[in-house]
Amino acid sequence: MKKLYLIMFFALIIVSCKEQNKAEEKPIAEKKETPFVWNGANLYFLLTDRFNNGDTSNDINFNRSKKTAKLRGFKGGDLKGITQKISEGYFDKLGINAIWMTPVVEQIHGGTDEGTGITYGFHGYWTKDWTKIDPNYGTDKDLKELVETAHKHGIRILLDAVINHTGPVTDKDPVWPDEWVRTDPQCKYDNYENTITCTLVKNLPDIKTESNEEVALPPQLVEKWKKEGRYEQEVKELDEFFTRTGYPRAPRFYIMKWLTDYITEYGIDGYRVDTVKHTEENVWQEFRKECDYTFAEWKKNNPSKVLDDNGFYLVGEVYNYSISNGKQFNFGDKEVNYFHNAFNSLINFEFKWNAKQLSFKDFNEKYNQVLSNDLKGYGVLNYMSSHDDGMPYDPTREKTFETANRLLLGLGTSQVYYGDESARSLIIDGTEGDATLRSFMNWDAIQNDQKTQEVLTHWQKLGQFRKNHPAVGAGTHSMITESPYIFSRKYSKDTFTDKVVIGVDLKQGGKVIDVTTVFENGDELKDAYSGQKVTVSEGKVSIDSPFSVVLLERTR
Repeated sequence: MKKLYLIMFFALIIVSCKEQNKAEEKPIAEKKETPFVWNGANLYFLLTDRFNNGDTSNDINFNRSKKTAKLRGFKGGDLKGITQKISEGYFDKLGINAIWMTPVVEQIHGGTDEGTGITYGFHGYWTKDWTKIDPNYGTDKDLKELVETAHKHGIRILLDAVINHTGPVTDKDPVWPDEWVRTDPQCKYDNYENTITCTLVKNLPDIKTESNEEVALPPQLVEKWKKEGRYEQEVKELDEFFTRTGYPRAPRFYIMKWLTDYITEYGIDGYRVDTVKHTEENVWQEFRKECDYTFAEWKKNNPSKVLDDNGFYLVGEVYNYSISNGKQFNFGDKEVNYFHNAFNSLINFEFKWNAKQLSFKDFNEKYNQVLSNDLKGYGVLNYMSSHDDGMPYDPTREKTFETANRLLLGLGTSQVYYGDESARSLIIDGTEGDATLRSFMNWDAIQNDQKTQEVLTHWQKLGQFRKNHPAVGAGTHSMITESPYIFSRKYSKDTFTDKVVIGVDLKQGGKVIDVTTVFENGDELKDAYSGQKVTVSEGKVSIDSPFSVVLLERTR
């Protein structure tokens, strides 16, 4: 009996010690999956024809073989090439979680000279048929594979929507009927009417988006579809669309139907919308309605493919829109709010100028103020270089590290233009106009040039940090110290909370960083730039690295 009592006594002691140890253990926070947030996304913008050639057999179609001006013909980039780079993990390493590609619809078959030499529609903005993918870019199967592969990598896909105009008229591409398009006057851009009820440039027929008059299909489209053996199917789908919506068979509604088919058939996640200010604002509200309906239907019909609860994303190109103007765009005689019932975000043409003219401190405070107030609930898409902006932030690619710091650590959605991360040249001898911005991706330099690889590594580190932390682009900003410049970003939604501390232009070597306002003593942190792990003590952490950037995140 005595022996039994001793055994029970020691058992009670052991249990008691275990319970005490459990009580003293610091609880480990449950790791929640990082949500995708459009307003903090890291979006990659590429010209489909200029990124990567994955199928050389489709490089020439429709006898597009005239000698063109420099960089004004098709160069072989295609959908398979993009999918290849997604599969290889190129975008994962770069921290990209959304890709916007230029339009993939069938382009005009002829070439035209706008004053810059013979040009083909390699860029995708000269539509011949909205219902078909241009064979230079690939096939329906190729686009489906691209979207599915991207989604497996957690990458959203934006296509590019053009409703404002058809392609130019050539000997192979007749003008659409008068009830569909106007061919004059040419826009003067001095007021609202002279910006929307006119052609953007000479020989670029303007869709009559203001019209509610019912129109028949263009005869050239009817003839084309019959030759391709799909006329009856296309007409059947149009009948169903107009019966469901009750819209008149006016030009803009045909095009909306054709564009939303890419949601139905491929499950794309959003559209970048071209030439927004050249079309009546109600058109974009109607387009928003149809995109939302179609995306909801796609989600309902494809539950296993749904990525999250985000709605369909629309970002608009209102040329020269600036974040300083908040929700309004001023035509001189009229102000328009394109966010209202239409766009989630607008491309911010001011960003690169702010980066040039403002200190990093003032730059961040400006964007925090506007995005937290006038634009709360909406967003901006920021860029430092792009396909049609002839004044990029760093045309000579001498400030590649600074460009990455401003863009990828800035508030709002970041647009990485293909080759920003690899210092692809933006000054190409012998080119005219925007062709200089559209050279083929410099894969050889990425593979073989050490300096290019160093630039790419910097973009990768910042990009992955941004992707992993919605707080970077979509959070609220607070300065911790002005010199050295250290700041925090915090983001919360529902049960998810994200907090980071960022330092830029710091001294190389040892540095002590105050994190009192963000992290607690005992918190284990990691500098995502150097890879060092540290523990908060007395509200501070010490980092010893040869880098001038620190990216602090909690590890547990």
